[in-house]
Amino acid sequence: MEGTGLIMFLIIGAVAGWLGSSIMKGGGFGLIGNIVVGVVGAVIGGFVFGVLGISASGLIGSIITATVGAIILLFLVGIIKRS
Repeated sequence: MEGTGLIMFLIIGAVAGWLGSSIMKGGGFGLIGNIVVGVVGAVIGGFVFGVLGISASGLIGSIITATVGAIILLFLVGIIKRS
């Protein structure tokens, strides 16, 4: 992965993590935490969208996919923390 690709990947992860935590009414996790949530969310979102046959491309599509995955991740973490 090139330097610019890596930077875009991290920016998308940070935005998706921040959006996910905002939507799920979390307190936020700071820059590094949001990047981690967003990157893991991108993997989850890509899997879920693939199973559903949904294709999202481009910058906005990547952010939407990662945000949906981040929301799913935060929802599951919330359920596990309540148990």
